Amino acid sequence: MPSVYPPTIFDAQLIREKLTAAQLYVCTDARRGRNDFADFVDAAYTGGVDIIQLRDKNIEAAEELEYFAVLRNAARRHGKLFSANDRADITSLAGAPVFHAGQGDLPVSAARELLGDSHVIGLSTHSEQQVRDAISAEGLDYFCTGPVWATPTKPGRAAVGLDLVRYAAARVAASSPERPWFAIGGIDRTNVRDVVDAGARRIVVVRAITEADDPAAAARELKDALP
Repeated sequence: MPSVYPPTIFDAQLIREKLTAAQLYVCTDARRGRNDFADFVDAAYTGGVDIIQLRDKNIEAAEELEYFAVLRNAARRHGKLFSANDRADITSLAGAPVFHAGQGDLPVSAARELLGDSHVIGLSTHSEQQVRDAISAEGLDYFCTGPVWATPTKPGRAAVGLDLVRYAAARVAASSPERPWFAIGGIDRTNVRDVVDAGARRIVVVRAITEADDPAAAARELKDALP
C-alpha cells in the first residue's frame, strides 16, 4: 500500500477526512512484557482499528520514539492514523499526525501553535462543562468523553456513566454535528451496544483489544457493533 503521508509532512485535509471516518481508536502501551508490539499494531489495524495511540509513561523518550517508528510504518502500510499522547514534542518527532491531550496537559491553543495546522488535536473531557468547552474550542479537531465505566487504565478517575455520552451526543447534534467525538472508558464487546444506544458512533478502547488473545478478531467484533 502506498504511503499515506511522509513521516513529518502531512496532508491536513486527508488526515481530517480519515479522522471523520474513524470509529475505532485503541490506546496501547509498548507491550514490552509480551515483546509483540509490531505484531499487535499490525493485527489491530488488520481487524479494523482506525487510530492507534501509543501511551506508555514508563519508557524514556528515545525508546518511545523507536516504538513510534514501528507504529508509523504500520500505519502507513494500512493507510490508518496513529496518535501520541500528552507531549507535543514527541508528537512532532515521532511523525504522529494526531496529538491527544488531557485536561491537565498542554492547552489546545499552545499545542496548535507548536504543531501547526497539519496535525489533528484531540482532548479528553469528563464533565458537561468540559464537553461544551470542547465543542466550541478553536483549534480542536475531536474530543473523547468518559470514562463511561471505571477502568484500571485511569486509576482514581470516577466513571461518568452513559448520561455524559447522551449529553455529548445531544450537544454535538445540536451545535456542531460535524465534530468527531469518541466515548471512552471500560468499553468492550459486552457493553458496546449500550454506548451506541446512548448516542456514540465512535469509541476508544484499551483492554478490549490489548488483552485479547486475537486482537484482530476483537477489533472486528467491536467495529461490527458500531453504526
